[in-house]
Parts: sequence; structure tokens; C-alpha cells
Amino acid sequence: MNPPTSANPANPANPAAAFYAASRTAQALGATLRTIDALAPAWGTRAALRLFFTPLPWKFAMRRAVPAPWTTVAWPFEGVTLAAYRRADVDAGRPVVLLVHGWAGSGLQMRPLGDALAEAGFDPVLLDFPAHGRSSGWRSTLPQFARAIYAAASRLGPLHAVVAHSLGALAALHTAARGLPVGRLVLVAPSSPPAVFMRWFAGSFGLADSVPQRMRAHIETVEGVPLAEFEPEWLGPRVAHPTLVIHDEGDRVAPIAASQRIVRALPQATLHATQGLSHTRVLGDAAAAIAALRHLVGTTPTDTSSPRK
Repeated sequence: MNPPTSANPANPANPAAAFYAASRTAQALGATLRTIDALAPAWGTRAALRLFFTPLPWKFAMRRAVPAPWTTVAWPFEGVTLAAYRRADVDAGRPVVLLVHGWAGSGLQMRPLGDALAEAGFDPVLLDFPAHGRSSGWRSTLPQFARAIYAAASRLGPLHAVVAHSLGALAALHTAARGLPVGRLVLVAPSSPPAVFMRWFAGSFGLADSVPQRMRAHIETVEGVPLAEFEPEWLGPRVAHPTLVIHDEGDRVAPIAASQRIVRALPQATLHATQGLSHTRVLGDAAAAIAALRHLVGTTPTDTSSPRK
């Protein structure tokens, strides 16, 4: 799917429009951003980035109750606290599977898959990224998502697998490409690469084409990571892990074209396409869970056991 060329926030070809520009408040915010950018582009870039880095809806809306037997643990990370969830009834020594959510999501969204993994003999760990769920902070970035996966892995020991949704899937791919000790990957409805999504973001608010270019330059300077490293063509030669990609054909938030690019680029990737599910309902789909479990039990490493920390 090509990024939109129209600046119309209602452009149906822009998946970000429904997320960012669906309300009158958002439309008024877009008018403000356009005015700031016209008068002072540097300030316009800062204002756009501030919004771009802020998960919406507010993370407190995602603070649902933690159901038994899941318990919460907290780890320090880059000046904030990462929250993670583990099952109290799972014995140490099982193969560890880290499950991570997408932008404006929560680790508890991954609980249906986590419960299925526990029943299948794994030790599932659900992670809240910075500024999401019960993790502290107000803003985050895709490169920080990737660093958070590294931080969690350092606590958990070698991972049998990472199961990742949406933007978290791009972060998981990047960590695997950069050498994260992990055996397998399951990517659920992975997002389009950041360069594409930033153009969608700018188009949602009718911002000039130069805004996402300036946003990208700022992110790469501050984070120290070229955003090209999140493109499937860069990731493909560096990710040899067996990878299952699950994506609904009608996903309007993250078009399935993103997964098709990933599967073409990765040498051991397989696409499992679903129908009639949304971007998030796929997380609770029984058939998708079965596909993920079959992929994860394909080969169970013998060196992934580690004491709980």
C-alpha cells in the first residue's frame, strides 16, 4: 500500500487518519500544528514529535485489573520502570517466551496468547513498554521499544521466542537482527515501517511533506539509530530465525502489505493470513493462537532455562 499524497485528514487511504484525526479535538490540534509549523518550522517539528511520541489513548485507560494467576513485576529502565506480568503457577525452568504489545497497547492484551503458552508448557512473560500500561513514563519511541526488549531479555535469560504485536513486532525484528538471543519469532499484525507511518501521521493532520523528513532526522540524531534499520529490506538478511507472521487481510490499522514485505525479505518467514478480524481481535483468535503454538513447538531449545529474577 502506498503512502497517501493527499493532505486531507479524512483520506481513507491513510490508516493513521482514524487513529489521529477522528475527532474534532484532533482536527483542531492539526490546525494548531500547521500554524506553528508555518511560523516556526523548528517548533513545528518539536510539537509534531511530542504528539508522535505520546501514546493515545492515555495509558491509564489501559490499566485494567491483573487477573490471577498473573502477577506484576517491575524493572528499572532508562529512568523509568518497566512493568511485566508472569504467571505465579508456572514453574521455573520452562522455555521463556516474551510477549510484547504495540503502540498505545498493553502487555495484558497479549494475555490470551500467554495463557495458551502456559498451558502448552512455556513460561510466558508479558511486557509493558515505557509509557504504556503499568510502565512509567509519558512518551516513548520505536528504538526505545527495541531497547526495552533487550532489557527484559537480560532479566529473563535466553528466550525461546518473542511474540510481538504491531509496532512491537518491528522492535522485535530489530533486536533479532542486532543479535538478541532468541530462537523463534511470532509477529502479529506488524506495523508499516516508521518512514511510511510518519508520512501517514503528517497526512492525518495536513502537515507539509517536509515535516516527516524533519521528524526522521531528529529521531535518528537523538536515538542514534537509522530508521532504515526497521525496513524489511535491511532486516531480511540479518534475521535467519524461524518466523511466523500472522496478519488479517482486512486490517485497516496496519495493512497486510507490511507483512507481505517482511515475508518476502526474511528467508525463514511464513505468512498466516486471517479473515474477518481487526488489528487487535486477532490477538484473541483461537486459530491464530494454534498457529503460533505450532510454530513455537517446532523446536524447543534445551538451553533456554534460567532462574526467575
